[in-house]
Amino acid sequence: MCGIVGYIGKQKSKRASEVLLEGLSKLEYRGYDSAGIAVLENDKIRVEKSVGRLAALREKIEENEPVGTQGIGHTRWATHGRPSDRNSHPHTDCSGDFVVVHNGIIENYLTLKEELIEQGHEFKSETDTEVVAHLLEEVYNGDFTASVREVLRRIEGSYALVFMSSKHPGMLICAKQDNPLIIGLGEGENFIASDIPAIIAHTRRNYILGDGELAVVTADSVAITNRAGEPVQKKVFEVSWNAEAAEKGGYEHFMLKEIHEQPKAVRDTLSQRIAKDGTCIRMEELKWSREYLEQFTKIYIVACGTAYHAGLVGKYYIEKLARVNVEVDVASEFRYRDPIVDKHTLFIAVSQSGETSDTLAAMKESKRLGATTLALTNVVASSIAREADNVLYTWAGPEIAVASTKAYTTQIVLFFMLALYMAELKGTLPSERVAELVRELKNVPAQISETLSDVEPIKTFAKQYGFNEDVFYIGRGLDYSVSLEGALKLKEVSYIHAEAYAAGELKHGTLALITEGIPVIALATQKTVYEKTLSNIKEVKARDAVVIGIASADDEELEKYVDHVMKVPETDELLLPILTVVPLQLLAYYAAITRGTDVDKPRNLAKSVTVE
Repeated sequence: MCGIVGYIGKQKSKRASEVLLEGLSKLEYRGYDSAGIAVLENDKIRVEKSVGRLAALREKIEENEPVGTQGIGHTRWATHGRPSDRNSHPHTDCSGDFVVVHNGIIENYLTLKEELIEQGHEFKSETDTEVVAHLLEEVYNGDFTASVREVLRRIEGSYALVFMSSKHPGMLICAKQDNPLIIGLGEGENFIASDIPAIIAHTRRNYILGDGELAVVTADSVAITNRAGEPVQKKVFEVSWNAEAAEKGGYEHFMLKEIHEQPKAVRDTLSQRIAKDGTCIRMEELKWSREYLEQFTKIYIVACGTAYHAGLVGKYYIEKLARVNVEVDVASEFRYRDPIVDKHTLFIAVSQSGETSDTLAAMKESKRLGATTLALTNVVASSIAREADNVLYTWAGPEIAVASTKAYTTQIVLFFMLALYMAELKGTLPSERVAELVRELKNVPAQISETLSDVEPIKTFAKQYGFNEDVFYIGRGLDYSVSLEGALKLKEVSYIHAEAYAAGELKHGTLALITEGIPVIALATQKTVYEKTLSNIKEVKARDAVVIGIASADDEELEKYVDHVMKVPETDELLLPILTVVPLQLLAYYAAITRGTDVDKPRNLAKSVTVE
């Protein structure tokens, strides 16, 4: 997944390759590991691709640039198969007559691949996308559009797909499900892209495809239909943003864009990991057994910063559901305390980038001591992914803002699924309870969207309290773990001094800092400790603090004891951390806006910390 560009025109002087490369360059901000283009040249499809930056692809074709007026291009962020020339998009069928680019995940690709191999197809890559090209070759009946529809009927998952065929010159076909895709309208030419920046230099008039829609695009026309093949009338969307704003999808900052990308990011993390009947978790990347798990007497979760906070939630999940002793450590401290690690230890490293130096060093030391290692990361073939014995990818997509948001939520989701998977294998949770939790988990992307639907109260709180120099966060259990991340976000982007405390610890010293007007963010979603948390809220209110409570939608009690309340959709309390962090992210963002800081690039910080 990452960036898509398609072009079809009539002027021979306007090469498709130049349009594609220019468009892909406008999507470089999204992050990618390889790039490629396919151009219809002299009635044959010519594919050129290269691992690394676009510059490598440009250099590769510099002396022999493809000649043709239609083509498709892609920048890849690896999900299936490490970054390499052969795993780069576009992908073709056996004959080379069909070519495809794809953003998203084909969930049933392994089943389809096995069927196609039995029918004689030979695969060149490790990707899920190549299955689509071979499947199109297999079902092709002379009607390009009907054949693409048959492909879409048989694949499962999320996608933005663009197809081209040497058998049908002058035509591109594209389709969408859960991944963005737009069609840019020109004069005697038309464009396809995954994001507006790729084509904003050519046109500001666009159709935005909806889920389940398919478009046949020629140089002079665009015909859009729904799943049933019925024509769809679309309104033209006129882009009023400049190029810089377009990169951010119309959002003011990447951080805000990435906060709003969390429903999709979580959906992608869930993809392929929930059984078809929706009752349990499957982890094909691990293929563990009960006997294998029972060899581990201890689990270490080691990480830095936001990933460390995700690990704290992960500890709670694994201990609660799988009943294994878990210790969470800051990676920079781990090696220097002579940890007790042996062959009965499972070491879990958590890192968005997969390049965090401290975490990588801790993993290497644990392997030396005999531990089995598991990486939770977002970047395929990163250093931590390569070093680990096993890898689980979050599939959150590129994260540009320094302050991590969607990486954190997807790490929590992945920990929850891992804990459920372990619980199923060990038999520590009844199957009925597993099925119940999986059902609730599937609702989480929609619930995040609901949480994001009304941010006005959060904006108001940020303006009202954004100039305070001190803010405190309190909570118990899972709420405390989330409060640590909320405080970190506020510190990172607004430069407000923020501290998170286990609510019961206030009376052991911290109450001395609670004075009139001090904002206290109180998370109170965990029913088992709810009354205790209320008591702690009353303690800070008695000292004239201003309390903003975070509660579940079914809570009618909390607002009696706080000055303001923000509510998230009702779900199982184990899943509430995924929802409660969202208003905390937004509060940090809008506080930073109030104070006029550089939201995407906070002072003194870097996205990937590759030094000790």
